[in-house]
Amino acid sequence: MKAAPTLPTAFLHATGQSLPAPLLALRQEAGTALVDMPLPTRKTENWKYSSRHLSLTDGMALSLPAEGKTGTSLAVPGYKVAFLNGVMLPEASDYPDLKGIHITSFDDLSEDEARRLAGQLDSTLDASAVQMSRLNTARFEDGLLIRLAPDAVLDQPLFIVHEVSADASGSAFPRIFVDAGRNSRITLVEEYISQGDAPVMVNTVTEFLLADGAQVTSVRLNMEGEAVQHIGATGVRQQRSSRFESHCVGFGGHLRRHDLRVRLEGEGAECSLNGVVVTQGKQHYDNHTNIEHVAPHCTSDETYRNIAADKSHAVFNGRIHIHQDAQKSSADMSNKNLLLSTGAEIDTKPELEIYADDVKCAHGATIGQLDKTSLFYLVSRGIGRREANVLLTMAFINELVDRIPVGSVRDTTQARLNQFFDQTFEEA
Repeated sequence: MKAAPTLPTAFLHATGQSLPAPLLALRQEAGTALVDMPLPTRKTENWKYSSRHLSLTDGMALSLPAEGKTGTSLAVPGYKVAFLNGVMLPEASDYPDLKGIHITSFDDLSEDEARRLAGQLDSTLDASAVQMSRLNTARFEDGLLIRLAPDAVLDQPLFIVHEVSADASGSAFPRIFVDAGRNSRITLVEEYISQGDAPVMVNTVTEFLLADGAQVTSVRLNMEGEAVQHIGATGVRQQRSSRFESHCVGFGGHLRRHDLRVRLEGEGAECSLNGVVVTQGKQHYDNHTNIEHVAPHCTSDETYRNIAADKSHAVFNGRIHIHQDAQKSSADMSNKNLLLSTGAEIDTKPELEIYADDVKCAHGATIGQLDKTSLFYLVSRGIGRREANVLLTMAFINELVDRIPVGSVRDTTQARLNQFFDQTFEEA
């Protein structure tokens, strides 16, 4: 029997020697654990659709160009932290120095701060389920730590712009860790873009710890070039009466994947997960979500929409796990999918695993095409066929786009959707 491919040796050699010693030690430990790690294949259940797109041929870390400048497609109305090729650029960043709010790069952490962080990293993600997250731990060159003291409130959104330079080749491993103290509040926007269309791999990990009563809004916008492989993971742990709200918007590429895992560990915790994915050409996008109801009286609400055109492929796998002691849980999951061509493919797999008997849970998934009756109705009243297609398609996802709480992200999403409509319905 042919052995499964393993992680190339080049991916186990990291640089970033300016990191504090505790983080270097953590990275070395993770790298040692990855020796001979088998790569996901079609036989790996949660990678069976994405594995054929994965290509790890160059483990070299991306270097900064001579002029380390970064841009953004967003009209940033809040604070900003800039990353270029996985490394933070302080000179291109503008964030507050406020009482109770600590924002700093991993490179600038003191020995004690780094030791505390090293003990917290990877605490939100199950490495056996989110296989590629440990690769980030073994290879991150830099990262961003955000700590909010009890009752601290960041008054504007914090935009974190991750950019890949036009001449890049190799891989980037950006890392974010957010520790939200009791009753604190923050809105975090992650934007992933690239200057060109270099065939690089971006492997990201973002982790959130929410103490009692903390409120975190996370917005994730993925708009990198076609050839960029993006493998991202987000882990969340919530304590009593905390609230986590997620808005993920993704546009397809050669390989796009995002794993989102939430653990409701404190009584009365709530989470709301919203996602929009659009693919065209031969693009691929794979979303995996997992919500663990560990404590009683917790609530989760999840709504994802996929649109696939041409010969593209979109995947949604959502799982809700109600633990035995999580009585009085309320969980709802909805995944609706729209095929715009006969050559496109969408796979959906909603899962409920319930071990408590006093719960309220529901899940559902649909896959369909534009309604011909509705299309005929619009055309018969003088609306052009292309405009009718756009109206019906936008109506399918408009509810989720409107929910995005940051206006600049809504505007950017709408502009990118207009490009998608122009390309998909140009001959309609």
